[in-house]
Amino acid sequence: MNIFKEKTKLETSKAAAVTASMKLREAIHTNGHASFIVATGASQFDFLGALTDDKEIDWTKTTMFHLDEYIGISNTHPASFRKYLQERLVDIVHPGTVHFLHGEVDDPQVECDRLNQIISQCQIDVAFVGIGENGHLAFNDPPADFETEEPYVLVELDEDCRMQQVGEGWFHGLDDVPTHAISMSIRQIMKSKSIICTVPDERKAVAVKNCLHGEITPMHPASILQEHPDCTVYLDAGSASLLNT
Repeated sequence: MNIFKEKTKLETSKAAAVTASMKLREAIHTNGHASFIVATGASQFDFLGALTDDKEIDWTKTTMFHLDEYIGISNTHPASFRKYLQERLVDIVHPGTVHFLHGEVDDPQVECDRLNQIISQCQIDVAFVGIGENGHLAFNDPPADFETEEPYVLVELDEDCRMQQVGEGWFHGLDDVPTHAISMSIRQIMKSKSIICTVPDERKAVAVKNCLHGEITPMHPASILQEHPDCTVYLDAGSASLLNT
């Protein structure tokens, strides 16, 4: 795992976007196509802004997979991750193929099964992820399931995770945050050829220390990234403030 530290959130995001662009362009050059996974959340605003500004990527030769989504929220809700990605990526660069998660379906397991069948036929070239304040990777809160082979799973969100959503301004209060979600599993994320993890903000400092410099454990879900052969983490001064090196 490679760790890069920049001074500001914007510098961090731009550096991550440079590597992200390189990975996508390399896959397109080598295979004629690139498949990628993309995260959401406030920490990804600048990263996605920088990535979608890149004019060298042939987005028509890409396939996008949605990382996670709340259960019971429509794509018109302000906190919908589908809405987020539609506005911040899809409507701007128009990937050739887009696979959204639909959290408002009657049976979320059927939605998992639908995406599981699709993604199981693909090799993901690069995953763009972050780390939650509780150390979660996607919506895999602690203790995360490191063993399931299912690509997408139904998960229950813990209070720390839900409070993060309130703190980021997506919901007015804890009671407004859904208690369950569809999430890409840990093993599916780890199957990506490359992972680019963008983690700005001082509020992530404890999680960064636990996950990057601590033991690999389901209690710190993103600690599993230490085992990936091609994972690059981008931090700013705040998120790296508790690291010794």
